[in-house]
Amino acid sequence: MSSSSSSLPLQTLKIGIVGFGTFGQFLAKTMIKQGHTTRATSRTDYSQLCHQLDVPFFRDVVPFLEADNDVILICTSILSLSEVLNSMPLRRLKRQTLFVDVLSVKEHPRNVLLQVLPENMDVLCTHPMFGPESGKNGWKDLPLVYEKVRVRNETRCSSFLHIFESEGCRMVEMSCEEHDKVAARSQFLSHSIGRILAEMGIESTSMNTKSFETLVKLKESATNDSFDLFSGLFIHNRFAQQELMNLEQSFEKVKQRLLKKMSEQQSLSSV
Repeated sequence: MSSSSSSLPLQTLKIGIVGFGTFGQFLAKTMIKQGHTTRATSRTDYSQLCHQLDVPFFRDVVPFLEADNDVILICTSILSLSEVLNSMPLRRLKRQTLFVDVLSVKEHPRNVLLQVLPENMDVLCTHPMFGPESGKNGWKDLPLVYEKVRVRNETRCSSFLHIFESEGCRMVEMSCEEHDKVAARSQFLSHSIGRILAEMGIESTSMNTKSFETLVKLKESATNDSFDLFSGLFIHNRFAQQELMNLEQSFEKVKQRLLKKMSEQQSLSSV
């Protein structure tokens, strides 16, 4: 792990965003604030919203790809990534471009991008470890994890990373493999426990302890995200299945210890 710090000259970027949902909009607002030019394409029609933001919206992906993009920023869902990229006529790209993804898993988008992109395209895999809610008051000290998978134009890559660095993000350089190992044990695990608590139907009570309030917040945080995101964290992170098994086994061990203790107490009571 290391922090991003570059003495390379910076440039104002023309950034094309693929997938202009909540997270794409969230990132675009900061990019616009910093003076970068943004344009968007999405399967959903966001033309009215884009008009309000003064962001050109392309219903047709061909003119979007033929536009003069320095960076193409992939903000699709994890589950739709492969379908979206494979449906794009990437041969229509007019220039060498930096492709960046912001998905919550990293090996999967890296592999797909390397598979579908022409070899002369640069690839930067990133994971902003925050979103519209946690980043609503600024990005200071929030982590941005990234790997320069295939980067020839360092000035352009550094200029993109500087978007986050200049907002005060904690820049963490980490391989996609290491990211997914750590994320399976942190992000996926917390989502799993939050989903389990939601299935149990836990709600705040009049006699909450601090620890129970933490559980309620975890449940609410997990269910604020879509089940598709949770599914993507499982399906497209090869380390997640083992963590789910670890969770099941650990639950069973705790359960057996409780049952054993209960049996011991019942034996003492019957003497």
